[in-house]
Amino acid sequence: MPDHREALIIESLEIAANLCADMTPLVYARLFREHPDMEPLFWRDKNHQVKGEMLSRVISAILDFAGERLYAATMIQCEVVTHEGYDVPPDVFAVFFGVVRSTLRDLLAGEWTPAMDEAWASLLIDLDFYVTHPDQSQTILA
Repeated sequence: MPDHREALIIESLEIAANLCADMTPLVYARLFREHPDMEPLFWRDKNHQVKGEMLSRVISAILDFAGERLYAATMIQCEVVTHEGYDVPPDVFAVFFGVVRSTLRDLLAGEWTPAMDEAWASLLIDLDFYVTHPDQSQTILA
C-alpha cells in the first residue's frame, strides 16, 4: 500500500492522464518558455518522440522514487552525468522535475489540492539531493 505522499503523487498523475492524453507538449512548452536555451538541444527531435520518451522515463522515475526506490535515485544520478554531455547543466536538469509538477498543477487546476502541493514539494526536495549529488559514492548511505 502506498504511503500518503506516494498516493498523492499517483493521484495527481492519474487525474492528469484522464484530462490529457499526452502531457509532452505542455511540459516542453513550459520548459522552453522558462529555459529557452534548452530548445536548440532538441533540434533533431522533429517528431517529438525523444521528448515523449524522456517524459515517460521521468514519470516512471518519479513513481519509483515516490514509492519503493528500486532504481530511480541511481538513474537520476546517471542521467545528470549523461545530460552534462548534452550541454545540460545539472541546475537545468533539476528544474525538469519542477516543470512536470507545475504542468500538472496547471492542468489539474481546481483538482490540485494543498496536500498534492505539499507531496510534490517534498518529493522535489528529495529528488534535488540526487541531482546535486551525482557521485554515487556520496549518497550510498542516503
